[in-house]
Amino acid sequence: MTYTEENEMRGTEFFKKVLVPVGLAALLAALFYPLCVENSQCDYLKLWIFVGIPFGVQRMFLWIIPRGFDIGSTVGIVVFNLLIGGVIGGIILTGRLILAAGYLLKGIIKVLFHFVGIHGFQDRTS
Repeated sequence: MTYTEENEMRGTEFFKKVLVPVGLAALLAALFYPLCVENSQCDYLKLWIFVGIPFGVQRMFLWIIPRGFDIGSTVGIVVFNLLIGGVIGGIILTGRLILAAGYLLKGIIKVLFHFVGIHGFQDRTS
């Protein structure tokens, strides 16, 4: 592998592991922020659940399917499903952001060691 291929692979890895999760979380937070402001104060728990919905709904293994209920009960059960998906997604998003911060820190340390000339720091994941 040549030097440019190695740098390109690091660039795409950085894009997938850092920029995509952080950018998506920032976009969703900016989108849902007006829904979470009451009396000019943000309810961050509500924002965390709203931002977590896209990350958690796709990972839910069990959906409560309403049968034989009226329209009010059906809407309530669908909202309950979204609430559970938002909590699951909030946990997943928090984990992804922690991993992104760790990967960013690892990249900064690797670049600093490269410029200083310390060659003992090796990437043990690849």
